[in-house]
Order: sequence, then C-alpha cells, then structure tokens
Amino acid sequence: MYWIDDFISLIFPRICACCGNSLWRHEEIICQFCEVHLPATHFHMDPDNPVARTFWGRVRVEAATACYYFNKGSRVQRMVHQLKYKGRKDIGVYLGTRYGYVLRSVPPYCTADAIIPVPLHRKKYMQRGYNQSEQFAIGLAGGMQVPVNRSLLVRTMSTESQTRKSRFSRYQNVKEMFAVTDPEAWRGRHLLLVDDVVTTGATLESCIQALSGIAGVKISVVCIATAML
Repeated sequence: MYWIDDFISLIFPRICACCGNSLWRHEEIICQFCEVHLPATHFHMDPDNPVARTFWGRVRVEAATACYYFNKGSRVQRMVHQLKYKGRKDIGVYLGTRYGYVLRSVPPYCTADAIIPVPLHRKKYMQRGYNQSEQFAIGLAGGMQVPVNRSLLVRTMSTESQTRKSRFSRYQNVKEMFAVTDPEAWRGRHLLLVDDVVTTGATLESCIQALSGIAGVKISVVCIATAML
C-alpha cells in the first residue's frame, strides 16, 4: 500500500532532520547522505577524549563521551535545534537508540545500572512540553536495555539560558541547582548521566556534584554532541 504512504507524505512531508530534504521510503529521521556525513567522534573508544578531559580535576567520572561534533551551521546543529525547539522528540529517541546499540558492549558504559537525564526546571518543562535529554535517554535505554530514572536527580531552581555565557558564568549559573531525591537507594550503583550538547561541561559538573553525594556511586556521561574540538 505504498500509494497511501505517498499520499500522506504529500500532506505531512517526511524530511531529514539534518538537511531538510525529503526522506525516501526506506529512510527514517535522517537521510542516508547525512547519516554518512555526520561527524562521529568515536570518543567512546578513547578514555582520554576531550569530553572526559573537561572533568579532570573538577569532578570524578568513570568515562565520558559524545556521539557527534557540534559546529555552528552544521547538520548536527540543525538536528539538535529540531529536537530542542521544534518538538521533534523522535530525533532524540532515534539517536539514543542508535548510540545505545554501540555502548551496550563498551565498558564502562555497559555496566550502568540506570540512565539519568539532566532535568529541566518545571517551568521550562511546561513551556517546552518535554525534556530533550530525556528523549535521548529513552533511546539509550532501549538500545542498552538499561532503565531510565527520571526522579533521582531534580533541578531545584530555574536558570538563564547558557548559550551566550562564558565558562565561568555558566558554572555560576548552575551551581547548586540540582538535588538528589533518594541517595540511599542508589548506593554503590553506576549511573549514566545524559545531556544533549556539552560545551563547557558546567551543567553536567553541577549534576555530577549532586550525584556524588551518593555513597560509592560511579558516574559516566553520554551526550548527543560536543562543541569541544
């Protein structure tokens, strides 16, 4: 019944989240050309990668990675923008699922007991209607067969946008903005903290500081993309 799909696509066109071109029938979310040309980092294979190094001397993490490089005007920026501001939750789930299939066989990520999305403040969540990091977490959970925990880490205060802030300003903006709700239940566990884009790492650092109050906890970080080159 391909003609039905073709008719529907005339009314609700399926377009690539990266380039905006129409998708072929066999393509999903991202066209094949963009799939091939997305700048993968392969950081999960390198323990000393730039994302991991940004936390050295600041907070302790078992490992840290990001799937893609993020540059202004790039396919990745367009894709993340669609996810974050245009209601394209499916992009986050799609990317998380794909990367989850990779990480489920890569230590130490594969030993995670739960996936923790960086939370949005209630007001921002109500404005946007969803948490983009949570959508990525849902996809990772499916690929890795590890549960998502949405309640352990909470944002206690709303903050200004981080987009145009310096590294120090970003840190001050999110300092002590997160809290842990049930630390005893997660004693000695390995938590996979996930976010959309890591730039200075200030938000993630604040989350890690809060989670580090859990006795014996191990924390790893996974992001969709990184602006660190």
